[in-house]
Amino acid sequence: MAEAVGEESAGVFVQSLARGLTVIRSFDAENPELSLSEVARRAEISPAAARRFLRTLEALGYVRSDGKRFALTPRVLELGFSYLSALSLPEIMQPHLEKLSRAVDESVSAAVLAGSEIVYVARVPTRRIMSVGITIGTRFPAYATSMGRVLLAELPAAELEVILKARDLDPLTERTVVDAVVLAEELARVRVQGWAIVDGELEVGLRSVAVPVRGRDGRVAAAVNISMSVSRDSVERLREHHLPLLRETAVAIEADLRLI
Repeated sequence: MAEAVGEESAGVFVQSLARGLTVIRSFDAENPELSLSEVARRAEISPAAARRFLRTLEALGYVRSDGKRFALTPRVLELGFSYLSALSLPEIMQPHLEKLSRAVDESVSAAVLAGSEIVYVARVPTRRIMSVGITIGTRFPAYATSMGRVLLAELPAAELEVILKARDLDPLTERTVVDAVVLAEELARVRVQGWAIVDGELEVGLRSVAVPVRGRDGRVAAAVNISMSVSRDSVERLREHHLPLLRETAVAIEADLRLI
């Protein structure tokens, strides 16, 4: 806060920025959702100031609200992974992903949605299956990935429309869906069936299947997937053998999330 800043720094100290960061830090593992008054009390600012900061963060995509309560979104990953530290997603997911990877002998990953992109937050690689390396923090366009599609499919219609309009649907391969109407129809199917398979749309020769992972509140917190080379298994085996195991893994992760 401004009171803690020395006189030599006062001339360059931006109090509004400091207070905005204090508002973000008011959310933690014990308090993932807060009301306006709770944010004001924890950040030690007035309710009017808390409202301004929260609405600004919401407009920028760092905070979501149901009208009464506020929560951070995965976009705060851009500010140093504070969202994931509060939710402990990687630590909870990692042993489940490792078990699944051993069972299917394929690469397994988890990601969250950050605007129109997915951000990898956990991963168990078994072999190099892409021309670019995938590490924690790697981003890909959500529309062309299996994890991105299960995350996009769960968004409210208005929010989904904003995200899709904000990004061009570039043809990453000749199989990439770039027609907005076709993509919307695919996301509707994904929403109903609860899983997505993407075959060669992000990179030629790469195939993956993904399912959502829900938090304690029932909302989708992340997505998990199994990815492989098209030369190793067919789409049918991906659907009939790998998908049931992937769903079991998601259920196990969700059970652990309910304990925190």
